[in-house]
Amino acid sequence: MPWLTAEEALQALKTKPQTLYANVSRGRIRAKPDPADPRRSLYQAADVQRLAERHAGRRKAEMVAAESIRWGDPVLSSAISTIIAGRLFYRGRDAANFAEAATLEQAAALLWNGAETLFSGTTTGNAPPSLQAAFLALAERVTADLPSLGRSQAALRREAHSVLSTIADALAPGPSDQPLHLRLAASWKRPDAADCLRRALVVLADHELNASAFAARVTASAGAALSAAVLSGLATLTGPLHGAAWQGVDALIELSSALGAEQAIRRSLVQGNHLAAFGHPLYPDGDVRALALLSHFSLPPQFAALRETGEEMVGEKVNVDFALAAMAAAFGLPREAPIIIFSLARSTGWLAHAMEQIESGELIRPRARYAGPAPQMRSGS
Repeated sequence: MPWLTAEEALQALKTKPQTLYANVSRGRIRAKPDPADPRRSLYQAADVQRLAERHAGRRKAEMVAAESIRWGDPVLSSAISTIIAGRLFYRGRDAANFAEAATLEQAAALLWNGAETLFSGTTTGNAPPSLQAAFLALAERVTADLPSLGRSQAALRREAHSVLSTIADALAPGPSDQPLHLRLAASWKRPDAADCLRRALVVLADHELNASAFAARVTASAGAALSAAVLSGLATLTGPLHGAAWQGVDALIELSSALGAEQAIRRSLVQGNHLAAFGHPLYPDGDVRALALLSHFSLPPQFAALRETGEEMVGEKVNVDFALAAMAAAFGLPREAPIIIFSLARSTGWLAHAMEQIESGELIRPRARYAGPAPQMRSGS
């Protein structure tokens, strides 16, 4: 992946340094420290070229829109969360700092723009956390819950509380008077993991307009029930480029166990495989969510070796997918623990996005740029 110096980037963009730095802070241009001089930064050439072409006016409006739907410019307004200068903020509050003491219930109250602390769950069953149970419970609700349009924000918040209770019963079964991180730790019989689980749930509660949040917003914009919006988000989260990226980390750890960290990474890079454990486009100096977790438990030796070797070879720091997989290994959690944690946490964000989208009153309905066979137009008689 080619990188440019600041001087080269500025020459291509024909702009001021302040504009370059602003584009980096907004996630439009990826940056990383220069290995030869850590005081300087390097800038991703493809990102710079894309912006240079746009600024030069060589892009039609539909091409700009097409790029925006990927890693491009913002496509809608939201007051829920944002990433600025490598930091994640929930309604203006630094999420990593908030996670020092907050629970997921408190994160939900903040994201939902409510003042009260929420308590979720109604069951006291002993069933283990189950992603399948969450899918089934949400699907059962979809056909019974009311559409979201035409209802007040107070009514929607009450329903959001109920939907979160349904998810919590499946993903963190336990007494309804206990915080969700304690219920999750008890379900897995790992009380020593409770504080790390609490931190993970908070820093994963929302992440701006990611793929699953966008899916939830599209569903809500059509007037579907809140449970349907969350079901859309959950389905999207299971993709290997999103919430299931921890599986790629586990696979790299298995390869590292067999070959050693350096050879495992080298083989993966030679084969053209994406290394799920390293880097994030919105965090050029390191994923703050990973940093918020990794300092609170000891890395298992294989993870420590992979982190040290990989960060040097790849030039990117480990991300939250690595942190979740490492945390699961460190505390002896079930293999699917990362996706359970991710799903439970992000449900609060999906509900926040769904309610905000409903309040906007707008249907998300972009047009497609047709690239198929020429339409066969019938001539008039």
